[in-house]
Amino acid sequence: MDLHFECTQCGKCCHGLRLTLSVDEAIAWADNGHCVQILTEALPCHAGDAGDNAQAGYDKARSFPAVSGEMPLRIAAVLVAFHENACPHLQPDMRCGNYAARPRICRIYPLESRPFMKVSPERKLCPAEAWASSHPRLLRGDDIADLVSAKIVADHRRVLTDDVPVVAAACEALKISEAAFANEGFAVHQPDAQCLSAELKRAKSAQIDGQTPRPWTIVTNRGSTRSFLIEAGCVASATRRGKGYLGSFPDET
Repeated sequence: MDLHFECTQCGKCCHGLRLTLSVDEAIAWADNGHCVQILTEALPCHAGDAGDNAQAGYDKARSFPAVSGEMPLRIAAVLVAFHENACPHLQPDMRCGNYAARPRICRIYPLESRPFMKVSPERKLCPAEAWASSHPRLLRGDDIADLVSAKIVADHRRVLTDDVPVVAAACEALKISEAAFANEGFAVHQPDAQCLSAELKRAKSAQIDGQTPRPWTIVTNRGSTRSFLIEAGCVASATRRGKGYLGSFPDET
């Protein structure tokens, strides 16, 4: 089934969101004095080693090797622009004041930046009238109808995986070493914007030949998960949902 879409300029997608950024976009965002966070998630070490499993291959490409206690694992660390209320570039008429230099993630909305995730109007913030069949075609079946948009999506996905060694080096320099357990949420790190920018620039200019696994702690708000991880030989600690932890499940005592 084809999907049609046209932006209504409601501005909902410009409020209270975390926007996935490339390293270059994160540097520009931080250098402008805006907030950049790093969301971290610990994935099973075997991610990407499952033959023709495309999802596993993508998980490996977007992560770097680490260790927690006795367990090898992989860390997915994502740079995001965070604005608790309106985006600092949103103008009163709901137009973007940074339109020409806006991040790729803004350019592709409401398309999905993640592979294997289908566009669902129900999961988007856009009003119903944005999806009228009289609007331009967004998807032709499962394919992106507009070739320009398709290229931006492909570039966004490619750059995020290409950036992994730089983000890994920045995490090490900033002493970030806690991650949520896979599919349970994200640990949220908010370093000083200028420090983050400097470390990203330093990592970009360095010759990174390999990624030596270093120790990480897995944080969880679920007692059952923490017990399981400790029994498996991991270093795990308890946390609660809040600014530092975006949990997908209620806190367990």
